[in-house]
Amino acid sequence: MIQFQHFELNNGLKVYVHEDPTSPIAAFNICYNVGSRDENPNKTGFAHLFEHLMFGGSKNIPSYDEPLQRVGGENNAFTSPDITNYYITLPVENLETAFWLESDRMLSLSFDPKVLEVQRSVVIEEFKQRYLNQPYGDVWLKLRPLAYQVHPYKWATIGKEISHIENATMDDVKSFFYSHYLPNNATLVVGGKVTVGQIEKLAKKWFGDIPAAALYPRNLSKEPVQTEPRRLETTAKVPLNAIYKTFHVPGRYHDDYHAVDLLSDVLGRGKSARLHQKLVKEAKLFNNISAYSTGSLDPGMFVVSGNLNQGIDLKTAEDALNEELENIKNANITDIELDKVKHQALATAAFGEVELLNRVMNIAIAANAGNVNYCNQDKDKIEAVTAEMMHKQATEVLRNDNCSTLIYGAE
Repeated sequence: MIQFQHFELNNGLKVYVHEDPTSPIAAFNICYNVGSRDENPNKTGFAHLFEHLMFGGSKNIPSYDEPLQRVGGENNAFTSPDITNYYITLPVENLETAFWLESDRMLSLSFDPKVLEVQRSVVIEEFKQRYLNQPYGDVWLKLRPLAYQVHPYKWATIGKEISHIENATMDDVKSFFYSHYLPNNATLVVGGKVTVGQIEKLAKKWFGDIPAAALYPRNLSKEPVQTEPRRLETTAKVPLNAIYKTFHVPGRYHDDYHAVDLLSDVLGRGKSARLHQKLVKEAKLFNNISAYSTGSLDPGMFVVSGNLNQGIDLKTAEDALNEELENIKNANITDIELDKVKHQALATAAFGEVELLNRVMNIAIAANAGNVNYCNQDKDKIEAVTAEMMHKQATEVLRNDNCSTLIYGAE
């Protein structure tokens, strides 16, 4: 179990402290409650753009990385549809450097036009390299708007299209920053050989005077229940034909989530899973195949994807895949399968708590989701899943009218 203590500053910044007296390294994580789902549909990619802009310097610190490197620190960040997360690890005796760096860019990010142009170019190049110029790179640019009709999960974190970043003005950037990068829209977690009193003193010193502001109203369009199958067929210069199928599933903290997640493991986690055994090893239709759930805060996706072997007819492969999806709805999950996926999931959860940074990040993500205790509930919820619960989810989720299929043909 991850232990933590909590306090909140007058400006609304939520602070959690995870004391680990065995660690000479401190982990500092600040999670902003903003992701790509919070973007204007006509100005997408901004949350990810800010992941880059936040490293472009602030009013009093023109170079973010240089002072951190001087004290032996490392940093990174990531953006998802739900959050933007920044983290630092550094020797515990140099922890105040992290407070100084993060508070300055929350208070007074540099809006130097040169920084915007540099980071704009970086993001545009990333869009081209990762999404447009590599095999299957644009899958999510096609699959998300197929699966989602109204919810903002229908675009990827990189954005709908390059033009949204190309056309971003300084006023657009400032508006996004002052709407979301606020102390009352952030969760700070510090872990290591620290005390609550020490962190409270540092938090008040460096973040206490940053003013709160009115939060941007989050009025997300609710995705309606899918009532008929959707299908898109496309071709590109890729090495193998591929099939992608998505099904709508509950969000990460819904009561049914773990049953769905373990169901995806039975189907597609590793070489002993059903789909690999039946379609790769025995039938030799697919070169590889997997299944997983996205684990997003709002209702997410159960994804099944695989590349076909050379010379295999797409219809033959898809029919065989559909048959396996029907089989899991019509036949009970065995005790052996259930025990295996539970042990895998529990081992993953346990290993995820070995590293200090992971523990700190788990606290931040759970607190941001609305209940910090979520970070300690996964193990019990995994243990509580039964074969009957998984069968129920298979029946409810793996319906043809809940399915969106992308056929990605090799030219």
